[in-house]
Amino acid sequence: MSTGSDTVERKGHKRKLTDTLTPSAASVVDGAPADATESTISQVSRLVETIQRLTVQPVETVDRVALRRAAHGLAELSKTEANVELVVQGGAVAAVVPLLSHFPVSEHDSSSSGEEVEKEACFTLGLLAIKQEHQHAIADQGALPGLVAILKRFVPFPGPPSTGASTVRRAADAITNLAHENVSIKSRVRTEGGIPPLVALLGSYDAKVQRAAAGALRTLAFKNEDNKNQIVECGALPTLIQMLQADDAGIHYEAVGVIGNLVHSSIHIKRQVLEEGALQPVIGLLSSSCTESQRESALLLGQFATTDHEFKAKIVQRGAVPPLITMLGSSDVQLKEMAAFALGRLAQNVDNQAGIVQAGGLPPLLELMASRNGNLQHNAAFALYGLADNEDNIAAIVRQGGVQCLQDCELLVQPSKDCVQKTLKRLEEKIAGKVLNQILYSMNCSDAVMQHRTATALARLAREADLKTVFVERKGLDILLQILTDPKRDALCHKEAAGALFELAKKANATAPIDCAPAPPTPQVYLGEQYVNNLTLSDVTFLVEGQTFHAHRIALLASSDTFRAMFDGHYKEKEASTIPIPNIRYCVFESMMRCIYTGSVDVAPDVAEELLQAADQYMLEPLKRLCEAAIAADLSTDNLADVYSLSENFNAPQLGRHCMLYALEHYEELESQDSNDFSALLCKMVPELKERLTEQLLKKQTASM
Repeated sequence: MSTGSDTVERKGHKRKLTDTLTPSAASVVDGAPADATESTISQVSRLVETIQRLTVQPVETVDRVALRRAAHGLAELSKTEANVELVVQGGAVAAVVPLLSHFPVSEHDSSSSGEEVEKEACFTLGLLAIKQEHQHAIADQGALPGLVAILKRFVPFPGPPSTGASTVRRAADAITNLAHENVSIKSRVRTEGGIPPLVALLGSYDAKVQRAAAGALRTLAFKNEDNKNQIVECGALPTLIQMLQADDAGIHYEAVGVIGNLVHSSIHIKRQVLEEGALQPVIGLLSSSCTESQRESALLLGQFATTDHEFKAKIVQRGAVPPLITMLGSSDVQLKEMAAFALGRLAQNVDNQAGIVQAGGLPPLLELMASRNGNLQHNAAFALYGLADNEDNIAAIVRQGGVQCLQDCELLVQPSKDCVQKTLKRLEEKIAGKVLNQILYSMNCSDAVMQHRTATALARLAREADLKTVFVERKGLDILLQILTDPKRDALCHKEAAGALFELAKKANATAPIDCAPAPPTPQVYLGEQYVNNLTLSDVTFLVEGQTFHAHRIALLASSDTFRAMFDGHYKEKEASTIPIPNIRYCVFESMMRCIYTGSVDVAPDVAEELLQAADQYMLEPLKRLCEAAIAADLSTDNLADVYSLSENFNAPQLGRHCMLYALEHYEELESQDSNDFSALLCKMVPELKERLTEQLLKKQTASM
């Protein structure tokens, strides 16, 4: 079973490259005021022409200040996203790329030297590369060899102070933007030899250079296995692990991102990272003041947890669980998502499951099931699935209301639905023996909330063999019924109790359809359709609403005790040839007689209630069952109360049972219509509901023995 964050790698971030520039450079663009009114296109054209004019001059005589200002002018224009396209169309790429290698290495000796020009060139190209459509154009002009050459020039990076820090940082940032989500350029950086100097620059004395190098490596490692392997082969891991412990949040954030991308989909590198001692520093970052580092370290721990079975336990033993649980309560959705992801992975280890619950992880994970973020919800569901694997956790999950939470939460994606169903199934499989006894102990306590949670959970998850023990002997049914009718409980409690009773009724087979088949053996004599209201051999006539109906005593005698008493007893009808029927409509009487003659009849909705009354009057049980079934099929929230009264008035127990079950199944809708009337109806139903459910539970227990 996968989690919502299984495929997460760290893309890295495009470098915005908007550091403050020197006042002199920022205020002048090739000798013109910064607020000049010329159009962007004309500015680009003039700056490009300046660069091209100056770069054809001998290196030793070129006006380097003017060249730097021209390059910087293009960078200033490129800071505005709307200008980037115009800068590229104006030929800036072809003009700027040669500046990366225009001056000989020996010339880099002062702030106005070629190094400053290179820095502005790197800055401009990095800004232009933010738009992915320009990345290949820049690389195809030969930018990568120039950028890599700048990196190599500063390896080993000198200690402070260093005038080259800004230049090498710009070069690394430019590579980051060129390679961002660009598979081919990532590989080209490697083939140009860019990875070894970037790894070496991780050890720079300058924190900004460290961050820039790590950011570039992070991007290069994203979904590129060859780059990952070379980064590791170049010895990056020890330095990256040291960076995890840096005071600078930017450094440890980038470092944990690089490591995360290196280990993703590579079990070999994952083991190597752990062997180098990364586990404890990563756990330490869970308590960092940097939210991004916390998030990345949680994700990384989730990835570590899949390495070997032993590492799941080690991560917990070294103190990862408490800060991860704390992170579940963060206001940062992504932080919560990664914490739930890590806990979900850790919870797949039997040694960790009870510890996570003991440390207080259960309540926040259950709370996250109400999230409207699909990944967050799924990660929480996956963690709960793991926790439910340990018998020691089951009673705690029930007491915490976990069963109700899992059943009632609105799940956003299908994998979450599948995960929750598997969790409920896992809980159901474990609720027996000592686990059941633990839950029953909670159900019999004086805490009303605990009684509610345990009784409703057991109604849904207890095994059939335990139903009698739980709900008859240990009074679980009484608890549910009391919750259902207690005016002090809120609507949610009533709804959950109703749902639990309905589930219990289904388990007890109390929701079976009304059986309309005659009970064998039957003395019924069916003369057949052809004898309905037929004079042939007729020996009695009924007068109904002024119309005659011809019948046969033999069929009527066999149909019910009422007719038998009428024709065999001392009533006047015994000898009468015509018998008036004063209280039944003709169409109802005809349907009743058709059932007597054929054993069945289509019960039309408009006569069903009258036909039930007639069937009760004449003690026609098969017809009564047909009427009950027809009326039950037409139950609604509007007619429930009337139908239940009908079942009581005309001795229709199966119809009454269906009314009770309908009330439980549609509790929320009925309760919202008229709470007072429905509450009164419910209280009226409860004694019979208890009697019938108890009867069914006992019958179920007997049948299973």
